[in-house]
Amino acid sequence: MFPFGRRKPPLVGLDISSTAVKLLELSRGGERYRVEAYAVEPLPPNAVVEKNIADVEAVGETIRRAVKRSGTRARHAAVAVAGSAVITKVITMPASLSEDEMEAQIELEADQYIPYPLEEVNLDFEVLGPSENNPETVDVLLAASRSENVDVRVAAVEHAGLACRVVDIEAYALENAFQLIADQMPDRGVGRTIAVVDIGATMTTLTVLHDLKIIYTRDQVFGGKQLTEEIMRRYGLSYEEAGMAKRQGGLPDNYVPEVLEPFKEAMAQQVSRALQFFFSSSQHSAVDHIVLAGGSASIPGADELIEAKLGTPTTVANPFANMSLAPNVKAQALANDAPALMIACGLALRSFD
Repeated sequence: MFPFGRRKPPLVGLDISSTAVKLLELSRGGERYRVEAYAVEPLPPNAVVEKNIADVEAVGETIRRAVKRSGTRARHAAVAVAGSAVITKVITMPASLSEDEMEAQIELEADQYIPYPLEEVNLDFEVLGPSENNPETVDVLLAASRSENVDVRVAAVEHAGLACRVVDIEAYALENAFQLIADQMPDRGVGRTIAVVDIGATMTTLTVLHDLKIIYTRDQVFGGKQLTEEIMRRYGLSYEEAGMAKRQGGLPDNYVPEVLEPFKEAMAQQVSRALQFFFSSSQHSAVDHIVLAGGSASIPGADELIEAKLGTPTTVANPFANMSLAPNVKAQALANDAPALMIACGLALRSFD
């Protein structure tokens, strides 16, 4: 989506979330991928608010630190805008049109589909394939985002000294990364309905794929920040100290039964609620598998609790299960961060388009 010219140098995937910048660089030999570099760098408070960049310089400096920490030499990046900032629509067009003709026609007709003046939006399209009911037409996915959403991301990347080559959409980056975990799904996901629940710091995003394609996505306000704030309140720690203790341990004995277990129960409730919204707005009444992604997916036992409560097989996303690692990439740290790196992974895969 929204390509900024053609590239062949390696790309780093940069996932800019509410609390951190996640950077990932992949290489490929044959069918096998290798993790060349990665870093997760925390953002200053309020630099990004609900997926909107509020402080371009602070985000740019955080990206710069992530680049330095990761050791990547790549100078080109792929980023993504949140699904809530994007309008997507599937339209049908004559199959006989060339790409240039299609682009010209879409620009002529786009104002029917987009509620903003066209000079204020970035527009892109992708041909999905022949229309189901008419072989002479093709289905085209039209995606538009207000230029400011794209421009602030490009500005933050450039502030860090990188060139922005691709601006994608988070949900499609996730769909792209899903190919790496499809092996772990029943029937490799073919013909199956699979829910990916990304539990970030402040937002939980449910993305449902059927037959490996997105059919539904929805955000709700819930995330790991609530656990961090409860640790702060309970043990009199600063936000930074609470976040560190959550990751590294060392909290009093009552932490697990009195703080962590209730949070895991709340997670299970949120997943159940998100799925109920999906069932009520689609013809589906069940999913075949749940995949947990995002920082909170790493909480030990969260997948088992959700599987027990909802009666649906549940796994934690690990897109790196079949990858080799460069010598400077620490396997244990990457394994801990893996569920939170799905979007960064989908963006890094854009290197091979």
